[in-house]
Amino acid sequence: MEMQRDFIRIYTLKMRRSGASCLWLLLLSLAQGAFAQQNLKYQLPPQSIVDLVDAPRPAAYLFSTDGHWLMILHPPGYESIEQVAQPILGIAGLRINPITNTWVAEVADTYQSATVRDLTTGEEFSLAGLPEGVQIADVKWSPKGNGIAFLNKSLHDTELWVADFGQRSARKMLSGVNDTYGESFQWAKGGDALLVRQVIQQRGPVPPAPAVPEGPVVQENLGGIAPARTYQNLLANAYDEELMEYYLSAQLVEVGLDGTTRNIGDPGIFERVSFSPNGKYLLVEKVVRPYSYVVPISSFPTAVSIWSADGTPVKALYTTPLADNLPPSFDAVIAGPRNFAWQKNVDATVTWLEAPDQGNPDQEAAFRDELFAVGEPFDMGAKKKIYAANYRIRSVYWGEDWAIVSENWRKDRSTKLTLIDPASAKVVKTLSTRKSEDTYTDPGDFIIGSKGLLLADKTGSVFTKGLGASPEGDRPFVLKWKLDDGKVDTLFKSQRGYYEEPAFFNNDDVVYFTRESSTASPNLFAVTLKGKKESQLTNFPDPYPSLKSVQKQLLSYPRKDGLTLSATLYLPADFKKGDAPLPVLIWAYPREFKTKEAAGQVKGSAHRYPVLAFRSPVYWVTRGYAVLDQADMPIVGEGDNEPNDTFIQQIEDNARALIDYVVDMGVADRNRIAVGGHSYGAFMTANLLAHTDLFAAGIARSGAYNRTLTPFGFQGEARTYWQAKDVYDAMSPFTYASQIKAPLLMTHGMDDENSGTFPIQSERLYAAIKGHGGVVRLVLLPKEFHGYRSREGVLHTFWEQDQWLENYVKNKEK
Repeated sequence: MEMQRDFIRIYTLKMRRSGASCLWLLLLSLAQGAFAQQNLKYQLPPQSIVDLVDAPRPAAYLFSTDGHWLMILHPPGYESIEQVAQPILGIAGLRINPITNTWVAEVADTYQSATVRDLTTGEEFSLAGLPEGVQIADVKWSPKGNGIAFLNKSLHDTELWVADFGQRSARKMLSGVNDTYGESFQWAKGGDALLVRQVIQQRGPVPPAPAVPEGPVVQENLGGIAPARTYQNLLANAYDEELMEYYLSAQLVEVGLDGTTRNIGDPGIFERVSFSPNGKYLLVEKVVRPYSYVVPISSFPTAVSIWSADGTPVKALYTTPLADNLPPSFDAVIAGPRNFAWQKNVDATVTWLEAPDQGNPDQEAAFRDELFAVGEPFDMGAKKKIYAANYRIRSVYWGEDWAIVSENWRKDRSTKLTLIDPASAKVVKTLSTRKSEDTYTDPGDFIIGSKGLLLADKTGSVFTKGLGASPEGDRPFVLKWKLDDGKVDTLFKSQRGYYEEPAFFNNDDVVYFTRESSTASPNLFAVTLKGKKESQLTNFPDPYPSLKSVQKQLLSYPRKDGLTLSATLYLPADFKKGDAPLPVLIWAYPREFKTKEAAGQVKGSAHRYPVLAFRSPVYWVTRGYAVLDQADMPIVGEGDNEPNDTFIQQIEDNARALIDYVVDMGVADRNRIAVGGHSYGAFMTANLLAHTDLFAAGIARSGAYNRTLTPFGFQGEARTYWQAKDVYDAMSPFTYASQIKAPLLMTHGMDDENSGTFPIQSERLYAAIKGHGGVVRLVLLPKEFHGYRSREGVLHTFWEQDQWLENYVKNKEK
């Protein structure tokens, strides 16, 4: 700007001397227009979009484990800018509210009201005693099954509450809950008390920032290889360390239902705390030094120990190391013991994992992970190996006297389920081997009961539920899986013409499920397995009446290499075959695959009612656009090839295939097509504008555009910049900013916390496009995260998008 001002000043003198005042005024006007900045008030999009943004959000359904009670929770709308503007402290990779001592999520996940239904009698009631303006969060059922505990996240405090359904009322149990990191509370065994993390009562005032620096901030590496991805809100100096310890340190408190409290053990920053199955012990993990300025708190060292339930130290087990030097691989883990947990099917046995390859996927090893266990008195020197895995162990599911181990290998997408006998440390049988990205063969997720895996009987039958991906679209299911012979019985499957998703099943002859269609919004139903008797439990009105007659279709179309792609098409209600082609908005997000077969599988369902979250483009069908949502953008790298080696060519092939298809259908005007996306979809959008002439305009929200700023990997890319420099350069639209000629609207939250998508990414691309004469607009949204939270911020974003689409797409000059 200084150079610009000097140029104008010098040129003014010259023009005055020559008397060319009219030319000067023209030049000044052009200069001001080219470098214009606007300080706008928040704007509103057209009313059809406002109505959809303000529509009621879908209810959440929570069932007690015995199936006796149902809670129906109602979320609020978007927060106001006043709520969003509460102070936020970015520390150790976290975002916390220093007033309420709670972590701050992109999506609040709170509820403003609740109703409770007795499923045995049908009685429905509201809870007495709730405060005005309650913000219900983190609901946990009592082990007794007769009530819940939850947090109330007000603007001034985070409180623990309990509700007794027999009494039909709720009451506050504790103020000052520390909800900044980890699980803030849990029920004790038996359900007569809760274990709560509370703000340390004598922690004193906030440490003051040093007025005068005491010295430089020094980081050092003495030759060890220590790559780390790009994170935000990290510790930066000793004062940040003080703040982290001040806000994240908590005192464990036992809170009895009679209101009594007692402190449990010494305070600290607790990563995890869990009761042994018999309730006698606590497995405690505390964050300890040394801290790091390059990785978040989840990678800090932890001291793992056993306490008695009253807080008395019993055994120091192990201190995990700082994880700031892992190899750049999704399969990399720390060397030594990790992932400590209780064995769920015995009284008090601790399990953990160790990697024979020292956590390095490039190191040859017969096995990649081993599962160990030790019981009382918890001497790790007496550990017993339970299982050796071919891949990394991700989960262990405990049955009565057996377990199922889930393992996978991210590099080639291999996944495996194995049935083992922990007592004898023998493999009973391999249950499943498949590719994780092959959705058609996904057996679903195990259904968990109050004591671990939900069991059909003592012979070893379990239940799973899943999306039921298939060539005709998703058809969710509940399966009964007999482990000894592998026989599978489908208990429930979504009927054709609807999308029916299981909500609850506890092997009591009833499946509760939500039903929706392309024209009917979701409601809760129940069906008996034996008599197939069906009943409807809720009857919520349609939240989007303006979309009632919108046309919806799941498209399937070929890419030029034969790969089958899919997208969901929305058309205005009054559009009919033979009408003039429409302006189009395509919204997409690239995804990596290792096989064409997996990439070509059908995703989603044509029978889902649109849920208009912030990331949805469907709003614009009310503005006369054909909208293509969830347009397939697969990036395939088979064999030794990595998906990103041909990223640019593949996104172009994907886009061209879709455009050709909808143009041939007669619904799309080839000259009036916009492309947009959020995050990695924004990255895709900028690349499509830089390398193709397919689009009239683009919308890029909260993206990353210069891959040299994420040099140790991004998205699904595990190679570093120095290992794949050509790939990083080719994939960076910043490198090709001079080629972006189609108008590009960019928006970004000023407090974006997401790894790699610093706001400077948008600022630098904007400057580069502007510097080459491109048409570009950058909108930075105060107090917004990677996803935008406030009603004002969301509506203004939609106003910007609507203006852009109207000017550069719908009403594009011929």
